[in-house]
Amino acid sequence: MSESGYPLLSVRVWGDFACWTRPEMKVERVTYPVMTPMGARGLLEAIFWKPEFVWDVRQIDVINPIRYFSLTRNEVDRRAADGSMSIAIAEVRTQRHALLLRDVAYVIHGDIVLQGHATDDIAKYRDQFRRRVVRGACAHRPYLGTREFSAFFGPPILDEELQGGDLTIGPMVRSIAYPESSLAPSMFDAVLEQGRLAIPPLGT
Repeated sequence: MSESGYPLLSVRVWGDFACWTRPEMKVERVTYPVMTPMGARGLLEAIFWKPEFVWDVRQIDVINPIRYFSLTRNEVDRRAADGSMSIAIAEVRTQRHALLLRDVAYVIHGDIVLQGHATDDIAKYRDQFRRRVVRGACAHRPYLGTREFSAFFGPPILDEELQGGDLTIGPMVRSIAYPESSLAPSMFDAVLEQGRLAIPPLGT
């Protein structure tokens, strides 16, 4: 049950590859073993977003076994500067090792939290989200950590067995606020229990 008194909304997402980059890795990309709350929120917002509410991700279920693979990716080592919209790729290209996930599937469970200026009933937005999931409608293509790893989505499948077992993951970003133009990340100690990642409510 959500903080609003309604059952949590759920969506099944899957794809060929994923990368939920650990922030402590400064050079090479190394993925968390499971989807992060920030990644889940981005997926939900790609499916349905309105300025009248925010998504509160409360639980992520791991549906497929956790499988890693590694590759070398071409990236750039700096951004365009001085207001320029382009850079000379040949001059800034670099190859970096990445540890990624393959054949992933999750069920995201979340809640809609209305903002103070919202005037419509929460049931309206919940119904709109469920209809979009069934139709496969989205504002933009959701992705699994990085934009080249596209995500598919649909309604949850009844009685799917969870994978991943029990796993201590470590510190994970819950959400990021922007007080006075500065980043203020909210962290929690992530633990996978029988394939399920429980996430503290927003503001805790």
